[in-house]
Amino acid sequence: MFDLLEGMPVSSRNAPLHGVTLLPSSKLSSLRYCRSRRLKVRAQEEPSEKSVEIMRKFSEQYAVRSETFFCVDKGVTSVVIKGLANHKDTLGAPLCPCRHYDDKAAEVAQGFWNCPCVPMRERKECHCMLFLTPDNEFAGREQSITLEEIKETTTNL
Repeated sequence: MFDLLEGMPVSSRNAPLHGVTLLPSSKLSSLRYCRSRRLKVRAQEEPSEKSVEIMRKFSEQYAVRSETFFCVDKGVTSVVIKGLANHKDTLGAPLCPCRHYDDKAAEVAQGFWNCPCVPMRERKECHCMLFLTPDNEFAGREQSITLEEIKETTTNL
């Protein structure tokens, strides 16, 4: 097994590294197991087809109502719609999937970043690039997307 401390002076091997605890090499295999197990637990599952369809219809209707358009790259639109659907399944609300949250449940309760978010409703500014104004260089000409297009453009992601 590779020794992470190889080449380090013996006097430095037990010195603290800014709060980092060094493990003996016998513990490294269990650490690798824990890390890989944690990654499996944290892997995102696919949203339900029902939620994807609900968010697809919502997105189309809101694009028409707000006079905005989907991105010229339908893959962007598809990923955002699936992210919204995933949050709808897991959190009960379509929380913006393009932001980091320390506490998603609290953000849902506050409502600021639930789609359409406050910046979109007030200024037509969509951080996710789901709803783009006609003058945006990435705006396409479409306000519709099919479930099949969403499936096709998100396969293998």
